[in-house]
Amino acid sequence: MSDAPVTIAQHYHERTKYDPETLASKAKGLDFSQQPLPFKTYKLGSEIDLKPYLEGPSDAVEAPAETLWWSRLSRFLINSYGLTAKVMTVNGSLFYLRAAPSAGGLYPAEIYLISRGTSLLPAGLYNYQVRTHSLWRFWDDHPWQSLQEACFWHPALESTQLALVITAVFYRSAWRYQDRAYRRIYLDSGHLIGNLELAGTFTDYRPHLIGGFADEAVNNLLYLDADQEGAVAIAALADLLQVGQNLPRYGTVLPTPSYTEYPTLPDGDLLPYLHRATQLPLTASDVRWSNADASSSDQADTLEDKYNFPFCLKIKLNTAPVDWGENLEELEPTILQRRSTRRFSGADLTLEELKALLDFAYQPHHYHDQGFDSAPDYFDLSLIQTFIAVSGITGLDEGCYYYAPHTQELRQIRFKNFRKELHYLCLGQDLGRDASAVLFHTADLKAAIAQYGDRVYRYLHLDAGHLGQRLNLAAVRLQLGVSGIGGFFDDQVNEVLGIPIDEAVLYITTLGRPA
Repeated sequence: MSDAPVTIAQHYHERTKYDPETLASKAKGLDFSQQPLPFKTYKLGSEIDLKPYLEGPSDAVEAPAETLWWSRLSRFLINSYGLTAKVMTVNGSLFYLRAAPSAGGLYPAEIYLISRGTSLLPAGLYNYQVRTHSLWRFWDDHPWQSLQEACFWHPALESTQLALVITAVFYRSAWRYQDRAYRRIYLDSGHLIGNLELAGTFTDYRPHLIGGFADEAVNNLLYLDADQEGAVAIAALADLLQVGQNLPRYGTVLPTPSYTEYPTLPDGDLLPYLHRATQLPLTASDVRWSNADASSSDQADTLEDKYNFPFCLKIKLNTAPVDWGENLEELEPTILQRRSTRRFSGADLTLEELKALLDFAYQPHHYHDQGFDSAPDYFDLSLIQTFIAVSGITGLDEGCYYYAPHTQELRQIRFKNFRKELHYLCLGQDLGRDASAVLFHTADLKAAIAQYGDRVYRYLHLDAGHLGQRLNLAAVRLQLGVSGIGGFFDDQVNEVLGIPIDEAVLYITTLGRPA
């Protein structure tokens, strides 16, 4: 670390790194009697049961418009974050799995639905009750203008009638992961955002992400306990069956200041302090939301991959896109059947399989003809870099590669079998050792903060999780094994694999043959 002042986001990242010499001293035993419930309940309000609409009408042509509308919303929500399976734990209790994965199965996220007021869904605030697959209406006022103000009049909210707010109950994750839980909460939420995007393709919704919002105003709008929970991301939910809601893409992020003066923070106070320090005030001035479609068009011919290592081996990755079936008929079953792999066999994947996984995650424009959104919203994907440690890919030498998404090629930076090292780097998890390939999402944290301020720490982890969800679903579709890892020896990853030291490791995705 240089002598330059360290911002609160950099300080948090350094303080929450896992290190072989200090990890044991920071670990503490878990009191499972104190494990928080991953569900939110309300004492007052009314329920709208969404379960009757899950199957959908038998004859969509003849079905009433009201039934079709509720069926679309019901399927959208269950494919985003709904319960998909239940398993028996060792103590005999039931544990419920969801459409989006969560570190440690702690599920810190909550989904709120805000209605502007329609003939089918009155204006008000609704919490998505995951356990019962229902909407709980806990406030019946007209909140839309307050939402617009809190989002600095984001253009997507002018024409839409519904919006989703993803929030986090911090202690659900901090109970186990302590201060480092903030990283995992945003990775989890990124996975959820990936599901929002993909579930919208077969339910005719298009989520327009908003990462720049006045935190306190949104928290107050939803009646959140700001000491325990907070808003993470917002999505204006465009109904694509309404012509007026087929909107252009707009900017998703706003910057905040960078803070280099902060108190000495004991362990346990880092997470809440960072969240407060990266909030946007409602008084933020000079907010200008850009037209992202126009910006992307202007930059299309100038985009370059960050690293072009001299004399490195380069492998082109032209491949056929993953086939999601006629009318995307295989996408919904894939989302609902997704599971994190617990063990890999150690057998090789093929180069074609790796190509297909990368293609679906990073080249969404290749999937326009299948019915996907060819340019889904991220916060700033240009900040994310990807390195791949290859241990068992038929047709590809072992070693570490940089993935160049614009030229669609792998660039080898180290020649070595890293299985032993990956087992160590992933805190002794066999997934790292037995995987055929291990993907590392990284970002130059200092440069990212210079561009967006400390709030970028949220954006980076949300985008890394979003990429992780696309990788997850592509792997499941191809009947491969996949699992995300949020716990690793941070600095040692760069040292062992040869990743430039400026790249802070955000997330790991392991890929292989399931055992």
